[in-house]
Amino acid sequence: MMGRSSALSDSVALNFGVSLISSILTQLTLEALYLLHWIPLFQILETRGLEVRLVNAHLVKTVPGRKSDVLDCQWLQKLHSYGLLSGSFRPEDQVCVLRSYIRQRERLTQSASVHIQRRQKALTEMNLQLHRVVSDLTGVTGMAIIRAIVSGERDRERLAALKDPRAKRSTQEIAAALEGDYRAEHLFVLMQELHLYDVYQQQIEQCDRQIEQCLSEFESQNHQPLPPRPKGKKPSRHAPKFDLRSHLYRISGVDFTQIDGLEALTVQTILSEVGLDPTRFPTVKHFTSWLGICPGSRISGGKVLSAKTRPVVNRAANAFRIAAQSLTHSRTALGAFYRRLRHRAGAPKAITATAHKLARIFYRLWRTGEDYVDLGVDAYEQQYQQRVLKNLKQRAKQMGFDLVPETSPS
Repeated sequence: MMGRSSALSDSVALNFGVSLISSILTQLTLEALYLLHWIPLFQILETRGLEVRLVNAHLVKTVPGRKSDVLDCQWLQKLHSYGLLSGSFRPEDQVCVLRSYIRQRERLTQSASVHIQRRQKALTEMNLQLHRVVSDLTGVTGMAIIRAIVSGERDRERLAALKDPRAKRSTQEIAAALEGDYRAEHLFVLMQELHLYDVYQQQIEQCDRQIEQCLSEFESQNHQPLPPRPKGKKPSRHAPKFDLRSHLYRISGVDFTQIDGLEALTVQTILSEVGLDPTRFPTVKHFTSWLGICPGSRISGGKVLSAKTRPVVNRAANAFRIAAQSLTHSRTALGAFYRRLRHRAGAPKAITATAHKLARIFYRLWRTGEDYVDLGVDAYEQQYQQRVLKNLKQRAKQMGFDLVPETSPS
């Protein structure tokens, strides 16, 4: 009798859920139903107060018997009733709104970079070797010269005189690179690519205003004054015009830009992907595994078959990798760690290993709220030498020898 009543209640609850979802779906247009994706359905059900789970299809695809849509739904309902469905990670709705703006900014930046490349191609076809004397064509010197060319200026000396005072190349060197063939068709392409680049920059500024407004709506987690910027760290010239670092410190409670390699834009990308609640990842191993930058664990019979990282498409992981690659010339402990691994195992493995270390540091600060302190290159090298010496002593002891330091001659 108890089994019948339990089954009846489950049936009533299931029918109620189906009717509720059906009533929600009727509010969508036929075109939306035709192009329906899981995102709008997820958001609609979540706003109605339902606990929605996005489940990896790879984990629940094994349906007993012949497969059909009805049997598939029944199989998922049975697994959920047993508590065997674990939802994929998705941050809270407010963070998802911020993430949409930041991803749009990233797409606009990528589109603008295409027009930078086409603009450089047009200059090369006119034999204007500006990229050989100016490191960045989107900088002050490069943009001033290109805008003058589009406006009709052809005199090399006048164009070279537009260089920024901080430019390393002399006026004569820049003028020598501007001896070109100003053909009408290439000038037309240059003018259009410059206009499109300006349009994308305007769109990026509008997107930055939306991001600033969205960040201002987040609840403050820290009312302490923002710590000073680390020495030697300059804000990126691609950063938005508002004080992004202060907003990130206020909503997260931690100044992640103290970590070497992490700038405000990088931290913004990471927080928009992982959210603001560190408890969603129980341990640092869960965090790095979700990012896909930890060593693999393919083991069979106690033997490690492969330790390669899983192929995961993750924007936060890419941000950590870019931050790791920026440590190439850094005079810090993380920079020394990256250079040592790159010399031994190559750049790809060094980037992944350093990104893994950055993610572990990020998670520790995220959970504890403590400050990051760089040990420095000398302290890292000393620790590394002590670790190597300790391993040599252990190997010598296993082989029945004693490792004795060499005494300097008197």
